[in-house]
Amino acid sequence: MATTARRCRPPRTKPRRKDLKPGEVLCMHCPAKCCRYFALPIDTPETWEDYEFIRWYLLHDRAAVFVEEDSWYLLVHNRCKVLGDDNLCQKYETRPQICRDYTTDKCEYEDDWVYDQYFEAPDQVLEYAEAVLGPQDKRSGHRGPRPGG
Repeated sequence: MATTARRCRPPRTKPRRKDLKPGEVLCMHCPAKCCRYFALPIDTPETWEDYEFIRWYLLHDRAAVFVEEDSWYLLVHNRCKVLGDDNLCQKYETRPQICRDYTTDKCEYEDDWVYDQYFEAPDQVLEYAEAVLGPQDKRSGHRGPRPGG
């Protein structure tokens, strides 16, 4: 019995931004990273109470906190309701102003998603807070170094 060799397609690679042809839309090659989450700036934590709020955020599904260039952000992984199966906006002509203001000039197309700090679990925040503020005093409920020593 003869066997036929199967031809395998090479893996599809996305073009680099600089290799796009004039008029070619970057979004046609992208998995729509920018439409699969939103990130809101939050205050930089300075106290145990601040870190407890961050721990609470991370008890929720699909939430993360990251630090980039000394700014803290709450990130919520959540697909936009009008993102089509083709990864393009189905309401492009009537999209919100924030989407209109966002350009592909510095978008995440080629981004590796590397942050200064990235927290996905409450325990990570607890460990980080203890490194920054010092260990908790479990007997008194006081967190951080005791005044005067």
